[in-house]
Amino acid sequence: MPEPLQRPTQPINKRVRFTSNVLRTVGVVNDALCLLVGYFISIWIYQWSTEQLFDHTIHETAAIVLGINFFLIRISRDSYTEFRGQGDDVGEGAMLDFVIGAMLTGFTIILFDVFTEISRGLTLIYIVVCLALLFLSRIGFRKIAWLLMDLGYIGQRVVIYGADREVASRVMELLAIERLPHLKIIGFADDRKTRVDQSAIGSANFVGGFPELLKMAQDGELDQVIIALPKVQQERLDSIIDRLSAAAIDVCCMPREILELRSSYRMSSIGSLPVLSLWQRPIRDLDIIAKEVQDRLLAFIALVVLSPVMVLTAIAIKLESKGPVLFVQQRFGFNNLEIGIYKFRSMYVDQQDVSGAERTTKNDERVTKVGKIIRRLSIDELPQLLNVLRGEMSLVGPRPHATQMRVGDKFYFDAVEGYAARHRVKPGITGLAQVRGLRGEIDSIERAKKRVEYDKYYIDHWSPLLDMRIILETLFIIVWDRNAY
Repeated sequence: MPEPLQRPTQPINKRVRFTSNVLRTVGVVNDALCLLVGYFISIWIYQWSTEQLFDHTIHETAAIVLGINFFLIRISRDSYTEFRGQGDDVGEGAMLDFVIGAMLTGFTIILFDVFTEISRGLTLIYIVVCLALLFLSRIGFRKIAWLLMDLGYIGQRVVIYGADREVASRVMELLAIERLPHLKIIGFADDRKTRVDQSAIGSANFVGGFPELLKMAQDGELDQVIIALPKVQQERLDSIIDRLSAAAIDVCCMPREILELRSSYRMSSIGSLPVLSLWQRPIRDLDIIAKEVQDRLLAFIALVVLSPVMVLTAIAIKLESKGPVLFVQQRFGFNNLEIGIYKFRSMYVDQQDVSGAERTTKNDERVTKVGKIIRRLSIDELPQLLNVLRGEMSLVGPRPHATQMRVGDKFYFDAVEGYAARHRVKPGITGLAQVRGLRGEIDSIERAKKRVEYDKYYIDHWSPLLDMRIILETLFIIVWDRNAY
């Protein structure tokens, strides 16, 4: 008779343990103390620095109203969510919410016509002190939270059940991406002992089958079980949950879609129904308006400022070779629809490649002398400011590629998986890939994939400030980069 499988020996932790949910309450208390302590500190500073009298009652009322506004904003934004390793590290969100709450309180004061009774000096001191406390307290709060987790007072010990080595590794990979410091994966369990590779996965050991798992739970050695059975039958799932209910632990089930999907997704809801959002429109609602206004305003200013350069370029092109000044080429635009983009002609008319199937290489004989200069300095791209004003392009975005553009012996859209996803936003005159060393010829699959990765990152992390940063970096790249020709 085979010897019973030995579980890793581990002393039962008899100390009081809290789940990470307690941090939500602590976070609320932390912010409330910041506002309360900030008020008394502000009073002390104001009285120490000036001997002017003020109405305590109205200032206390204003502070209470500000606090209510602040917490309503925080709660509406679900800011006191579960503690994460990549969370609000330095309190930018809390500080912004406090400023918004202060503005709303100011409007309330004006509405009730008590503005003249409020001390401007005390108000300014209070706002500055509270912002400082919210900033500093976040740093201390996170350090204390991490310490309590390391000591075992906060956190959950987790075992993955029903998973072979491959599935368990996938679950641990997904949890590692989330960076949840309160979760400690101590092992994985499966009833198919003879068919499962029992070697450890990192710090997670194979703990045995269901009997061993249940005994660990009853002995207080774990806090949560994640059921990871991609093709589990409902009857078996019900049986597992019923048997695990004999122990005071958390039990959750990871859906098959999460284990098998390789693309990114987000948990969201339609009404009260939970769904996995596989793709979402990246720029929507007010963000669309903000980007449109920014693009068209800056494009108009650029056209005015750069008009002398564009006029001189047009004259130089006309003097050197016969043919039109502008060159129009069909390229992929928003939603993978074709658009005609404008460029200054940089090649001899009889050697132009309208399809874009033939890449431009270094010392390309098709390029004119003027063309070499304007391509090197990206002046040939300036007419695309007209595309921006027409709403076909953005200043910043994934570069539009010619419809017949190839990488090696394949079309670009066939060579790189997920290529079409870069067209979920308007193409740009410049982009993140261009300021990260991928400007100019793309002569390998590796460079093509890297460019698409940067494009996807830009789409997922877009902001007006990111656009401005890329524009400024582009100006420096144009001067120093040697990859454009």
